[in-house]
Formats: sequence, structure tokens, C-alpha cells
Amino acid sequence: MEIILKKDVANLGYADEIVNVKTGYAVNYLIPQGFAIMATPSAKKVLAENLRQKAHKEAKLVADAEALAAKLAETPVQVAVKVSESGKIYGSVTTAQVAEALVAAGVEVEKKDITLEAVKELGEYEATVKCYKGIKGTVKVTVVAE
Repeated sequence: MEIILKKDVANLGYADEIVNVKTGYAVNYLIPQGFAIMATPSAKKVLAENLRQKAHKEAKLVADAEALAAKLAETPVQVAVKVSESGKIYGSVTTAQVAEALVAAGVEVEKKDITLEAVKELGEYEATVKCYKGIKGTVKVTVVAE
């Protein structure tokens, strides 16, 4: 029996795939649990249209993410922090501070998407920003004395 999976099922397939299973498995388990629907001709047409629309949306999201990554590469960020007489900074520079500096520079990113190594001294560092699935941008962060 042909079915269309609505969710990922271990050892069977992924969501939006058409698979063949035994009738009892489909009728007694997969369909009642909401893991699958019957693969009728109309359901196959709906699936094809949904996949086409999803691919179009995915392409737009990837293009936007690549544009954001390019914008991040050309946007240097400066973070001012308090410094002791010996040149060490009090505390460390956090991703929240980098996110605020990016917003001030005109780039909207969330602090949870930023990865920054431990910053304990003045200087230049690189932060990695997750833009989308597999697409990451880097931004130069300059830490200066306040």
C-alpha cells in the first residue's frame, strides 16, 4: 500500500515521502497515529504542489541568508568596554553586546545566533553568525577601551 508520510518515521522514511508498506501497518498504526495519509492521486497532486512551494520559499530564504552573510562580512563592529590599568577588561565581551553593536550598525541578528570565543583582552576578534541552515557569516569585532 502506498502512503505519504506526514512525519519522519524511523526505519521507514522522512516527511513528505511516498513509501510502500504493508496494509496492516498503514491502516492500524501509521494512519491512526497521524504519521501518514493514503497516497491517492489527489493527495499526490497536493504533495507535489506543497513541495514546489516549499522549494520556492527555501530558495528565497537561502538567498536572504547569503545576502546577510555578505553584509556581515563588510560590517565591522566596535565594542567599548571598561579596562583596568593593566589592559585587562572587566568581565568579557558577550554575544549580547555584539548583537547590540550590529543593530546599531544596521544589521538585525539575534544574540543566540552569534558564536564568539572568550574575549578577555582588547583587540580584534571574529564572531560567527548563523544566518540559516548551513549558512554562516563572520563579522570582525574590535574591542576598545571605553
